[in-house]
Amino acid sequence: QVQLVESGGGSVQAGGSLRLSCARSGYFDRTMYMGWFRQAPDSARVGVAASYSSGTRTYYARSVQGRFTISEDFSSNMVYLQMNNLEPGDTGMYYCAAGFGYGSSLQSRDFSYWGQGTQVTVSS
Repeated sequence: QVQLVESGGGSVQAGGSLRLSCARSGYFDRTMYMGWFRQAPDSARVGVAASYSSGTRTYYARSVQGRFTISEDFSSNMVYLQMNNLEPGDTGMYYCAAGFGYGSSLQSRDFSYWGQGTQVTVSS
């Protein structure tokens, strides 16, 4: 079993920055991959960033490329999402997620473990 707890959400104005944190505990092996997903009200959950192969490969949704960065700190079992130049369209509940294996997916169906989410609100 894997436990994930997110923190760091909040309300910011457009152009601002936030760093989301995800505390990871429980089972771990080197095939574990991590992702961040966003869900806006009345919308599907969409992947924004993922980290594979112990952080050596990262993938981003086109809408956040150049603005968001996913990173992992293996010494503290933390996963981060640095979000810069935030836009109102980035508003939503952000979820940390994990899976095991090899791939390059940003699809929610490929992630087995989920946190409870942290809310991000960006005002114009």
